[in-house]
Amino acid sequence: MDALDPDDARPPFQQVAAVLKAAILTGKYQPGDRLPSYAELASQFEVAPMTAQKAVGLLRDEGLVISRQGKGSFVRQRTERSVGLRPHVEAIFESGAVAIDFAGFSGETLQGVIGEPLDKVRSGRLQPESLRIRILLPDLSKPVGLPALAPEGVDSPDVRKRAERIVQRSTQGIVETVEELSALGLVESATAQVRTYHAAPLFKLFLLNSSEAFFGFYPVLQHSVAIGGEPVEIFDPMGKDAVLFHYAKTDDDSAIDSQYVDQAQKWFDSVWSSVAKDVTA
Repeated sequence: MDALDPDDARPPFQQVAAVLKAAILTGKYQPGDRLPSYAELASQFEVAPMTAQKAVGLLRDEGLVISRQGKGSFVRQRTERSVGLRPHVEAIFESGAVAIDFAGFSGETLQGVIGEPLDKVRSGRLQPESLRIRILLPDLSKPVGLPALAPEGVDSPDVRKRAERIVQRSTQGIVETVEELSALGLVESATAQVRTYHAAPLFKLFLLNSSEAFFGFYPVLQHSVAIGGEPVEIFDPMGKDAVLFHYAKTDDDSAIDSQYVDQAQKWFDSVWSSVAKDVTA
């Protein structure tokens, strides 16, 4: 039991928040750790549950924690590389209904993070009731700005064809796997769609069950690639090591995280249903 200091002039909820903040900053609570429930905090500090809720709200406002609907409050993982996305993807595969929306450049990272969960579905270790994957990518059959030849930054059909082959490898693998799961009856409803639109995305966005969002910028790098057997210098949006920022919906729909996830989903849906076109084999 952590009794509050009676000589501290601050309101109880601020004192509780200060203790929790110190525990987070000193590593007692690690990124991803779940904080005690409001009832547990109330018992721990001998305060009312509402006081505990206000304390956690302060930490949420400071960006130190996120509160997930029906699951509690967790120490925020301020930034994550794509490997940190995998546990969140696997978690929704265990939740029954799975809905994943991805917007980005190639879909390579998406294929990497969902490959293992899909394998577990195939082997029967995961049994989602439904699976829907939507992939939104640039139309590389037309000039889109990037990738481009360096150092002038001019368009090159050969450079775009190289990028298109990378996209096709990633997306076709996902679509074929999901279609196989559906054909084998391993998932009652399983679909994977790919649509393209005429733009060069400089970010990647993952939306998980419309309740979590992971967003990261593509740094544009100059490097050499082989085209027609010859080295060619290009400007390329590189997403493999892009830092992802994590947002999760909370019990408070007015919270910044909730607003971000809602707006990101609205953006995706608006592009998907307007200018994006289905990719056909």
